[in-house]
Amino acid sequence: MSKRIHNFNAGPAALPLQVLEQIKEEFLDYKGTGMSITEISHRSKPFEEIVNSAVDRTRRILGLGEEFQVLFIQGGASLQFTMVPMNLAGTGKRVDYINTGTWSTKAIKEAKLLGKEVRVIASSEDKNFSYIPRKYEVSKDAAYLHFTSNNTIKGTQWAEFPRSGNVPLVSDMSSDFLSRPFDTKPFGLIYAGAQKNIGPAGIALVIIRRDMLERVPSAIPSMLSYKSFADSNSLYNTPSCFTIYAIGLVLKWLEETIGGLKAMEAINREKAKLVYDVIDRSGFYRGTAEKDSRSLMNITFRLQNEEMEARFISEAQKAGFGGLKGHRSVGGCRASIYNAVTMDSIKSLVQFMSDFEAKAG
Repeated sequence: MSKRIHNFNAGPAALPLQVLEQIKEEFLDYKGTGMSITEISHRSKPFEEIVNSAVDRTRRILGLGEEFQVLFIQGGASLQFTMVPMNLAGTGKRVDYINTGTWSTKAIKEAKLLGKEVRVIASSEDKNFSYIPRKYEVSKDAAYLHFTSNNTIKGTQWAEFPRSGNVPLVSDMSSDFLSRPFDTKPFGLIYAGAQKNIGPAGIALVIIRRDMLERVPSAIPSMLSYKSFADSNSLYNTPSCFTIYAIGLVLKWLEETIGGLKAMEAINREKAKLVYDVIDRSGFYRGTAEKDSRSLMNITFRLQNEEMEARFISEAQKAGFGGLKGHRSVGGCRASIYNAVTMDSIKSLVQFMSDFEAKAG
């Protein structure tokens, strides 16, 4: 077996080795069917069990009440930027958004393209999206308040979610979904592209409060309607079967091996602290996010200059560390330390950063 690297990619990202090994073991013959998971019918009993198990585990892990429904929808989070306003904005109502960077900006753009009355009630653009806004006023008549819980590119994260009164929260949680416990009650809808923290690329896991389905207009394309997926247990058409299967295994790992969200959060906080401590005690590395807005999932930092950053990334790759190059839109460096990134990888990265500083600083 070839040696696996320390994977700090932002997405598609690391998956638990235990999950990958089970996929490998079952890939040619899924549970005695004589077929790969990529070959069985999405209308078959084995696949129905896969979907139902993934839904049930999501419910248990988050403690979801019966008022919520769990869906799997193709197109990733980017399609949700369109589906949310198309389905939930209603007629004549404004929609509120908080802009914390790239993904929020894209969501705002899609809502405007649909002709919705978009109100950006807060933004951190004034400081290059390096912080989470604290001051905002939610429109009492807003159909929903949309925010992005974690910004993979700028390395910021909401420590506490916005307070919106009676206005339903809608959140893109792609990059920190199931990394920590949270109260689901204020949410009308949550969506997460799978490829960052819960599985391979291909779909978004969507949690929708059932009363929100009453808002869905009848005159929108079936494949863009939440009702189509809700009414068919996510089997309106052929779904991304392999992705749902893999998500189910990740959920099992999170529930049974890790022990749930409280245990996962404790691990994630310890991992992040180790890396941030290296940055904070060093004059060599510089974090780009304000300290009270720092992400536990995506740690962004700069070195003295771009030449030194290129050297750092190159030497890291040679030493077995992948994915440490910052997003192409901002440059710099980034370590994405999602749930599946092990403590061993974190400690190895911390040692490499210390050694590199001692050698180059």
